[in-house]
Amino acid sequence: MTQHASLSPERWRTFPRDRQILMIGNEMNRARRLQAPSDRDSLRLAYERVLRLTDLTVEVAASKGLRRELLRWRDLVASLYVETTPDPAAHDAAFRALLGLTPTSAKQIALLLH
Repeated sequence: MTQHASLSPERWRTFPRDRQILMIGNEMNRARRLQAPSDRDSLRLAYERVLRLTDLTVEVAASKGLRRELLRWRDLVASLYVETTPDPAAHDAAFRALLGLTPTSAKQIALLLH
């Protein structure tokens, strides 16, 4: 069971959208540090947490536009998840795209992806 498996949509809905995106970003940041081939299992678990939080965000999103963008973004992470070898450049591109979804999370790009 992943770390966020018991997190309910009702609980997730209580967080503002910016915080939801930043919490997904936190898991992406963890995954960013697990790009060595020897970290493959831990990286897959990190991506599972990212996908779980993304699914929750899609489920509770009131905006159709946000749901659409998150589902497109989710496909990027799903591709990273099934890769046989880590792709740090693709990970960073996906991470940057996620952070660009809200003005608050976009402020973190310069701090995290330099």
